[in-house]
Amino acid sequence: MKSKEAFTIFEKSINDYHINDHIDTAIKNPFEKKDIRHLFYHKNWVDTVQWHLEDIIRDPEIDAVEALEIKRRIDKSNQVRTDMVEFIDSYFLDLFKNVSVKSDAKINTESPAWAYDRLSILALKIYHMKEEAERTDASDSHRDACANKLLVLLEQQTDLCTAIDELLEDFNKGDKYMKVYKQMKMYNDDNLNPVLRARK
Repeated sequence: MKSKEAFTIFEKSINDYHINDHIDTAIKNPFEKKDIRHLFYHKNWVDTVQWHLEDIIRDPEIDAVEALEIKRRIDKSNQVRTDMVEFIDSYFLDLFKNVSVKSDAKINTESPAWAYDRLSILALKIYHMKEEAERTDASDSHRDACANKLLVLLEQQTDLCTAIDELLEDFNKGDKYMKVYKQMKMYNDDNLNPVLRARK
């Protein structure tokens, strides 16, 4: 999965979400479940819904009960995102399992899936910054500032895509090797979160 194709999938997910632009819109994944693109699309859809949940919860006049519900929904979404990243890394582990790793191969600071996670969020930043740069009800200074920020985001996209593709090529050639650690989140675990444990 080259970064350009992944970014195109992320863009499609974002555009599809914004047809209805509602956090409870049902996902209609256009890819078959056995296709890795299905997971990339779904991953970005989760990111996109969470992006808008984060907007909602920052309303200074939000009802406290609603805010708590949104916060718990964000927590659940974060767990889903983490699980999906680990599934994507499993795909890459399998992809490179037969590569002969060189004796001087190096490890990378992040796995491919976490790099794609960053690209997914970057796709959301680009979409929404472009919206702001084109807002007809905003001031010229606002649009100009957002247009300048958009240029920086687009430069980040180029750099991140290059880095991802180079990382995958390094894995393929055995110049780097994959090592994945499970996230081991503690706050959702009844046995590891002392507050939840106390209520058992």
